[in-house]
Parts: sequence; C-alpha cells; structure tokens
Amino acid sequence: MRQVVLDTETTGIDPKQGHRIIEIGCVEMIGRKLTKRHFHVYINPDREVEEEAFQVHGISNEFLADKPRFHEIAQEFLDFIRGAELIIHNAPFDVGFMDHEFSMLGNFPKTRDVCEIFDSLVFARKKHPGAKNNLDALCRRYGIDNSHRELHGALLDSEILADVYLLMTGGQTSLGLSMNDGSEGGDSDNVGEIRRLSPDRPMLKVLRANETEMAAHEERLDLIDKKSGQSLWRS
Repeated sequence: MRQVVLDTETTGIDPKQGHRIIEIGCVEMIGRKLTKRHFHVYINPDREVEEEAFQVHGISNEFLADKPRFHEIAQEFLDFIRGAELIIHNAPFDVGFMDHEFSMLGNFPKTRDVCEIFDSLVFARKKHPGAKNNLDALCRRYGIDNSHRELHGALLDSEILADVYLLMTGGQTSLGLSMNDGSEGGDSDNVGEIRRLSPDRPMLKVLRANETEMAAHEERLDLIDKKSGQSLWRS
C-alpha cells in the first residue's frame, strides 16, 4: 500500500473567506515504511497572512512574495498524491483547502476522487477517548521527540505524524522476535498454513527459560514499552 502523510499551512482557517494554502508538506510510505520521497513547497497566496495564522506557523508575507502560485505546482502535487491513501490529522481542514484550490483551477478533481483519506485525529479520538489528541499530545503519549518543533511547519508536521501514525496503528507490520538479523523465525512460504498434529505424537519437552534468557526477555519488553507505550505481554 502506498500512503502519503500530508499537512498544510494556510493564511487563515476558512477557505470560504478567501484563505489560501501557503505550504504543503508530504512524506511517502510504502508498506508502512518511509521511502524518503517527499513533496514540499511554499506557495504565494496572493493575499495577506492573518496575524493569528502567522503566530502558529511563522510564515510571513515577505517570505512568500517570490514563491510560486498554486496553479504552478498543482499538477506536480496532484501527481504525487494520486492513488495514495492520504494520512491527515484533522482531514476536513486540509482537504477543504485542497479542494478549494483545485476548484479554482477548473479542470482538477476533488481530493477524494483520486485518493483514499485516513483521518488520524478521528482514529486517535476513538483510541484515546476523553484525552487530548493534538499532535503534541500524541507525541508525548507515544514517546516521540518533537522538541525541535517550535512552530508548525507542513513538512516537519507530516514527518512527525508519520511516526505517530505508525505507533498508533500498531508499530511494525510484522514483529521479528529474534534479537538477531538472520533468517530465524520460520519459513515465510508457510505463513498461514495450519499443521494438525497426530494424536499419537508424544508430548513435547518443555524447556524453561534460564535467568539470562528471562533478563533478555525483559529487556526486549522494555524496548517495546518505550516504542509503543505498553507491550501486550505486560498488559
């Protein structure tokens, strides 16, 4: 599965009031792994950035003066996200702005016509009801270091959201229990195969873990706790 984690910064909060996108940041994941491909651009909105918005992202009118207009980057942006599942925190906000920008060009589709959309804020609220679920709160909950995030920025926030999404939705797609990098852990060709044992088969010998092995086990559980908040083995 190809996924694109996306964030935008804008001149204000409502496109119906003429507000525009001024920054787009996207990072690509395939098979739940970051590919290092990204899309990032600043955009001249042809209007003033509201002071309240500037206090959030720190992007000034002067900085945007020589940046491209949306119509100049629209096709490249659309090509990057087309066919992907978009992961967005509070998707209606960003998608609303994207669709507004596309609609002003006349011959562009709506976002949902070319992408699936996963709203990580909706997912977080279901997973952690009654708790704060903004990006900073989720970073604290999942032990993600975002100390370098003094202001909002679309690319930085999409990179952070990618880490949050992976931990919030289960971490690794497959858990390798071996401490080594070898091929231990079974034959991948036999995944899903059910082997029924003969009733005449003798009972298997039970081998108990020694102290060294138990210490290594606890060390691995400590690592899982650090990465995901709590391991299933200790819950």
